[in-house]
Amino acid sequence: MDHYPPPQLSSPVLLYSSGRVRSASRHGVRQLRTGWADGPAYITQCPILPGQSYLYNFTLTGQRGTLLWHAHISWLRATIHGAIVIFPKKGVPYPFPKPDKEKIIILSEWWKADVEAVINQATMTGLPPNISDAHTVNGQTGAVPGCISPGFTLHVESGKTYLLRIINAALNDELFFKIAGHNITVVEVDATYTKPFSTDTIFIGPGQTTNALLTADKSIGKYLIAVSPFMDTVVAVDNVTAIAFLRYKGTLAFSPPVLTTTPAINATPATSTFMDKLRSLNSKKYPANVPLTVDHDLYFTIGVGIDPCATCTNGSKAVADINNVSFIMPTTALLQAHYYNISGVFTDDFPAKPPIAFNYTGNNTAMNLKTTNGTKAYRLAFNSAVQVVLQGTTIIAPESHPFHLHGFNFFVVGKGLGNFDPDNDPKKFNLADPVERNTVSVPTAGWIAIRFKADNPGVWFLHCHLEVHTTWGLKMAFVVDNGKGPNESILPPPSDLPTC
Repeated sequence: MDHYPPPQLSSPVLLYSSGRVRSASRHGVRQLRTGWADGPAYITQCPILPGQSYLYNFTLTGQRGTLLWHAHISWLRATIHGAIVIFPKKGVPYPFPKPDKEKIIILSEWWKADVEAVINQATMTGLPPNISDAHTVNGQTGAVPGCISPGFTLHVESGKTYLLRIINAALNDELFFKIAGHNITVVEVDATYTKPFSTDTIFIGPGQTTNALLTADKSIGKYLIAVSPFMDTVVAVDNVTAIAFLRYKGTLAFSPPVLTTTPAINATPATSTFMDKLRSLNSKKYPANVPLTVDHDLYFTIGVGIDPCATCTNGSKAVADINNVSFIMPTTALLQAHYYNISGVFTDDFPAKPPIAFNYTGNNTAMNLKTTNGTKAYRLAFNSAVQVVLQGTTIIAPESHPFHLHGFNFFVVGKGLGNFDPDNDPKKFNLADPVERNTVSVPTAGWIAIRFKADNPGVWFLHCHLEVHTTWGLKMAFVVDNGKGPNESILPPPSDLPTC
């Protein structure tokens, strides 16, 4: 938290469900003591039924920057999403040169089919769902095969500086963002200021946000903006590049655009370089309060598996798991079960370590692909310091996993390829100025180490933000107990909280 008075804004948001059951998440909003307004269905609330409404009431405390909101049930967030922009408190400047204008840029995916039909078919057959048909920039694909969209145009004036608030609202794709002929300066990720650095390409995973300064200092004309996917393994991905344009004021009609090249789809070095440059600002006003010691040292292996399914096409179904536990969604919201002490909804015995140690990133073709199943949570005492190492695996196929933690920001203190070494890797942790965020990509066949303070009572979801993996069970929850007194305890539920 900075030394200025932190911005506080009480923000009621009314959501009305007209045709489908819904819930909505304010992705990245810390929801201090107001977990009822967090949004994920069956975690902090029951879904909003057709014809019903629910008022999300929460206070923004100590946060400023770009976040997003989206539906948080099934695959509805494919189209139900938008930006959250939190300005600094009045009179508090940005810690970077003030831009002349600000622009919101939302990246997403587009299907020719109803996404609910896509995932329902996959669930019924047990097979992976169909990939999307295109990517979009502010809802437009640009001129791609089978689509006549003109593409989004970012209008600029020579000499002016623009703050681009870039959001990846895609369901399943990590993306590259690039503007022909222009570098941009990254100044914030996930509503947390960073040390500025210049780059020609942004790497951004689903659920992540990046603020960057763009100075319109090139010749008058039209410049291509390209949004392309990243996938450095054998998993199928939508390989259609979204096309948009940056257009200077005074550009002649029908001027040909200045083109650019996109990173290779498997450009792992580009993703690693970008992530390595991210550092917390760690100034006097915006310190990086990294936990230097930990009370809980957790090691979570993440990956996919195959479970039996008598009704599925091949007698089996694709699943995903953390520490070999594929999460089963309850029929009563976990937060309600926790608050009212309802038994039989979940257990708090989620394993802190993998049940069986093996070479997680080695040749695992002979491994048993079956998982265990359960609705399990891990319990934390209020204000305890937590370290989680998220370890990718090579079971079936290694893959980059963008992981999101609800209710908290965390510090990314380390990352690497291969298996995490608990004896030597912590010696290389960055405990001085690690980037602070709410969503981070675990590298393919690698690991990420994060730390956070459990200073927010309630039940908080941890999950892969690739929706296909969340559907398959790549998720778990933390239960953070109340501390001492009302200011360290979750508030009572609102009267209009949806019921199951």
